[in-house]
Amino acid sequence: MESGLRVSVQKFGRFLSGMVMPNIGAFIAWGLITALFIPTGWLPNENMAKLVGPMITYLLPLLIGYTGGKMIHDVRGGVVGAVATMGVVVGADIPMFLGAMIMGPLGGWVMKKVDQLIEGKVRSGFEMLVNNFSAGIVGGLLTLLAFNAIGPVVAGLSKALASGVQTIVDAGLLPLASILIEPAKVLFLNNAINHGILSPIGLDQAAKTGKSIFFLLETNPGPGLGILLAYWLVGRGTAKQSAPGAAIIHFLGGIHEIYFPYILMNPRLILAVIGGGMTGVFTFTLLNAGLVAPPSPGSVFALSAMAPKGGLLPVLTGVVAAAAVSFFIAAFLLKLGGQAEDADELEKATEKMQQLKGKKQEEAQADTAVAEKKEVKKVVFSCDAGMGSSAMGAASLRKKFKDAGIDITVINTAINDIPDDADIVITHKSLTERAKLKAPQAEHISIDNFLNSPEYDKLVKRLG
Repeated sequence: MESGLRVSVQKFGRFLSGMVMPNIGAFIAWGLITALFIPTGWLPNENMAKLVGPMITYLLPLLIGYTGGKMIHDVRGGVVGAVATMGVVVGADIPMFLGAMIMGPLGGWVMKKVDQLIEGKVRSGFEMLVNNFSAGIVGGLLTLLAFNAIGPVVAGLSKALASGVQTIVDAGLLPLASILIEPAKVLFLNNAINHGILSPIGLDQAAKTGKSIFFLLETNPGPGLGILLAYWLVGRGTAKQSAPGAAIIHFLGGIHEIYFPYILMNPRLILAVIGGGMTGVFTFTLLNAGLVAPPSPGSVFALSAMAPKGGLLPVLTGVVAAAAVSFFIAAFLLKLGGQAEDADELEKATEKMQQLKGKKQEEAQADTAVAEKKEVKKVVFSCDAGMGSSAMGAASLRKKFKDAGIDITVINTAINDIPDDADIVITHKSLTERAKLKAPQAEHISIDNFLNSPEYDKLVKRLG
């Protein structure tokens, strides 16, 4: 039951972040224009600054609404979702991101149900007429509903949430948010938290003040960097050897998922990232740090690019403080002895368990190896967002296939976008259940570490 609940939460979080992630480029474009041309920006320009308001009021919510509708019912659902979103946008005096996350999927869902209702009942030659008018009528009705009923409710809710958040900030309690954020990140809910919850709040704040600390709560690479540095200096085995490379990918590339397995192999280290996260948020609050838009991915370069004029030093100070505290706590915990984090021992134990549980399966696979070689044409790496850890895993396996002379396509996608022609799907073990629901026809392989998993060599040997 606990596993089912986790899958449900991850699925919902993936859906929320899925409306924002494809539009991150637009958010960054708005952030850059804001940072450059507002009166306190790098290059103040009153004429260019006219772009800031319409982009955050209309463009960004409509993109979210369109994407949400498209996720439910393809382009047709996206169009109706965008039209319905216009109702909450015009009916409110604040950027309506929460309203877009409601009306976009609702528009797509209603359009899908209407299409199912009239499917097969339209006379030949009238399909285009019925399709166009049904979408127009549904979109129009939902827009009126959003403008008169849903918009005011969402606006009131948004203002209440903003007031509550401001109360927490004023009371100096924002660092406590790390107690929830850091463990949730390790459970691969990082994109859901950042793009589904924190970014909409941050965008509303940034529209008023020109920057927001909420863009820094989840994206701060400091806590993860501290973990990887601790493994590098006081860890042992494969974990110690792989930590420096992982630190570079995490800190400079912004792929936070790469440090999650290092915590999962020693759950005590969650205390280190919580301590580092709280320190970072406290430092950001103390120095009045903030960003003008969501940085994605959470790289130190992205954070620097989104820093407002005169605000780079406070941001970097918070990152360094978080890394230092996380490092010292993690190093202390690793030195306590009985290091369950030793990757060599972990891999040996995992392999032994697989041998004990799957010896008969391996014998059966040996008889069908030739058939499997012919059948496997596409291997898909999948993670929550489809851009971080899965991209690293795909690149690693692709290189191994190339070196072995194996001509098999290897791609990476989000779980929600796993193609129907996937023969093998590789995911982190915490995401495999969701992947199986999306692609039940494929063979599924669960791994702990996207960067270096023994399963890669097994696949090369099996398919070579």
